[in-house]
Amino acid sequence: MYRFIFSLRYVAFLCLVLSLFSGMAFAQQHAHHSDGHLDMEQATFQTTDEPFDPMHVIMPHIQDAHDFHLWGEGHDAVSIPLPVILKTQQGFVGFLSSAFHHDNAAKQVVEKKGMRFLRFDEKIYQLHPNETSLKLSDEGAPLNAVLPIDLSFTKHVFSMFFSLLLLFGLFVFSAKRYVKTNVPTGVSSFLEPIVLFVRDEIAKPNLGDKADKYLPYLLTIFFFIWANNLLGLLPLFPGSANVMGDVAVTFTLATLTFIITNLSANKHYWQHIFAMPGLPKWLLPIMIPIEIIGMFSKPFSLMVRLAVNISAGHIIVLSIISLVFVFRSVAWGGFTVPFALFMNCLELLVAFLQAYVFTLLSSLFIGMAIEEHHHEESHH
Repeated sequence: MYRFIFSLRYVAFLCLVLSLFSGMAFAQQHAHHSDGHLDMEQATFQTTDEPFDPMHVIMPHIQDAHDFHLWGEGHDAVSIPLPVILKTQQGFVGFLSSAFHHDNAAKQVVEKKGMRFLRFDEKIYQLHPNETSLKLSDEGAPLNAVLPIDLSFTKHVFSMFFSLLLLFGLFVFSAKRYVKTNVPTGVSSFLEPIVLFVRDEIAKPNLGDKADKYLPYLLTIFFFIWANNLLGLLPLFPGSANVMGDVAVTFTLATLTFIITNLSANKHYWQHIFAMPGLPKWLLPIMIPIEIIGMFSKPFSLMVRLAVNISAGHIIVLSIISLVFVFRSVAWGGFTVPFALFMNCLELLVAFLQAYVFTLLSSLFIGMAIEEHHHEESHH
């Protein structure tokens, strides 16, 4: 049996690095004016007529984007472009996001294959023929453009692939070390206790002797969620993406749990939903819809809980830092920066906790579906 060699220096080093880099993120936030970026300090201290709106900082941070913005504004902006792939009525169109001006307030139009595209509010629109600029209604909705199907390789997509490649490399490296030495060292000594924790504290208590069957899935979602949560706390490339705050991502994870749960369910599970033993027949038309709603409410709660909790952490930290610019006083930095740094360190715990909760509830739902009901026999 493998020995437990879990050195705290890895955890301490990880917490220190993430805390320092996350603290640097506050100085790198940029205000986002409807469809472009504007430096926070410039927006606050050079524009004295309008109050500072924290939403211009918070919303771009938690939303997806077509590039990794590093620093600078307008033509001087430095960013890492990502591939833009659009499905239009005329076919597929592809180009790099650097074709757009980084300051979207300029409303620069990109022409490809006789079509004109424009990025507005982090969405790419296709202008109607003979149109050269975007026209907005009083509510801010585009009037002369349509939304093509966006299949772009966005910041969230890149972060997910990066985390998967990182995890794949770590586990392949650890597996090769086990083959050679059969003793956990280095990265293996960090990963082994976590893998055993998921197996012994999550899978086995809820799945019993079938734990090994579902352990690969549980380990995958645990490390995938945890890795992306930690990467989201880093302010610089390849971090800074709020992947687990994206409802589309959490919806996919919750759907996988829903599919595995119902495909693995035994007859007792379905009998409890459609023909509850001991229940009067006249109550079935009332209880069956309630049970069906319960089937879908479980993955829905998984989806919402993860997305809301991860996004809430980013919103709280940025809201605290925004107090400096709301009150236009550097003195507030003495309170906001230490408190925001404390909250960001707390996010390290939340990153692990949310991965644990999602994995625990997934194993619990699967365990309820595969549980065998043994009828007690009385012997006289």
